[in-house]
Amino acid sequence: MLDPEGSAEHKPASAFPRVCLIPLAMLLAIAALLLLAFSATRQKEPDFYTFKVVNIRGKLVSLEKYRGSVSLVVNVASECGYTDSHYKALQQLQRDLGPYHFNVLAFPCNQFGQQEPDTDKEIESFARKTYGASFPMFSKITVSGAGAIPAFKYLIDSTGEEPTWNFWKYLVDPNGKVVKAWDSTVTVEEIRPYVTELVRKIILKKKDEL
Repeated sequence: MLDPEGSAEHKPASAFPRVCLIPLAMLLAIAALLLLAFSATRQKEPDFYTFKVVNIRGKLVSLEKYRGSVSLVVNVASECGYTDSHYKALQQLQRDLGPYHFNVLAFPCNQFGQQEPDTDKEIESFARKTYGASFPMFSKITVSGAGAIPAFKYLIDSTGEEPTWNFWKYLVDPNGKVVKAWDSTVTVEEIRPYVTELVRKIILKKKDEL
């Protein structure tokens, strides 16, 4: 159809599709932002291996190096009635299962009965020379109460179990989650089946991935 001037009549294009696209794009952008925020939150969720601690030589280290393996975290003492039996059993466990899939992580503590009074250097010397301890050891710390280090606070919060004496034991899985806790009266031999089962799962998983 021609208009009075003889040119073809042009109908205005509908604005409806364009108007609809704007809210849709905004919704997609909001969804993407929410997904990113959710992913960031999940990534920041703490586990035992996200913490940093000071080793027995005084160096700040990340527990991240133990991710992918099983850990038995123990607050040790050199002059306790449980010292001899626990150190011997812990070293045997380390020898049998460590260090690639499992480690004892020993944290000296003087909170209970003042039974770890020596310096870090003396503590390490005692453990290495007396028991041949080959597992990782860390600087003397506080494990309970307001002064507990963040890594131990995480262990306590995860289990509801707070150390009341030396040689409490916390089993941590390869993802840094706490599986179980035991007090001083539970022997390492009683715990061994729990540790062995977690290590077995790691080995089977690696075989499946080959």
